[in-house]
Amino acid sequence: MLYFGTAGIPASTKGTGDTIAGLRQVKELGLSGMEIEFVRSIYLRDNTAPPVAYIGQKLGLKLSCHAPYYLNLNAADEVKLRKSSAMVFNAARIAALAGAGSLVFHAGYYLKGESETVYQNIKNQLELVLSKLREEDIQITLRPEIAGKTSQFGTLSELLRLCKELPGTAPAIDFAHLHAVTGRYNSYPEFAEVLARVGEALGNEAVNDLHLHVSGIEAGKSGERRHLNLPETDYRYEELLQALADFRAGGMLICESPNIEEDALLLYRTWRELVPLD
Repeated sequence: MLYFGTAGIPASTKGTGDTIAGLRQVKELGLSGMEIEFVRSIYLRDNTAPPVAYIGQKLGLKLSCHAPYYLNLNAADEVKLRKSSAMVFNAARIAALAGAGSLVFHAGYYLKGESETVYQNIKNQLELVLSKLREEDIQITLRPEIAGKTSQFGTLSELLRLCKELPGTAPAIDFAHLHAVTGRYNSYPEFAEVLARVGEALGNEAVNDLHLHVSGIEAGKSGERRHLNLPETDYRYEELLQALADFRAGGMLICESPNIEEDALLLYRTWRELVPLD
């Protein structure tokens, strides 16, 4: 099953506009999931996260979480490196308490380093985080995200290799980022290529449990400039959805367009035309 949701609290949420109100609005809209956004701070706490999990489960929603942007698991400064690893762990711990099954994050920046050296640095830090999660019996999948800029670590090849080597991880595939960085991946054959590569590297179970980001995108020479609403771009989201249907993909599809719930509903309704409810 593919769950469709918003990147954060829907703009149409009434009242307090907090996470629980956002979950209720997601359900009211007819969507089935939400990515909790810790991108600027880990704003939930040990006492406020469990009620989010309770309401999410009660409403039948699938939840994930996005860690803060300001981390770099390839930081040259040892203090920044330790803080980044701690941030991934703390975000994962709170996200799990909130009922999220996955933590999405941007792993780091190359900082002019050799790609293989950067890869090993980031892998080493993730191994430490994963070990601590296991020690504390925290059940959550770490999902490094495809990079939107050429300065960031996270090509499709890097992520597939990393997730194959590290149990407890899986890729977060941002199709808009992939298009922005490469200038490609905006057609059915290219979308199918990505899904086939995921299956070949990580098995069919990975295709059945994807975490996807979809939106319109504006790009420059270094990659992503800004997210756009799908109807304002030439992004072939119908072909992406057809590829997902043909591969019988499951997991979460999170919309990151500025009008998050409108484009999320556009994607969901298009999906329902391809894959009607039984």
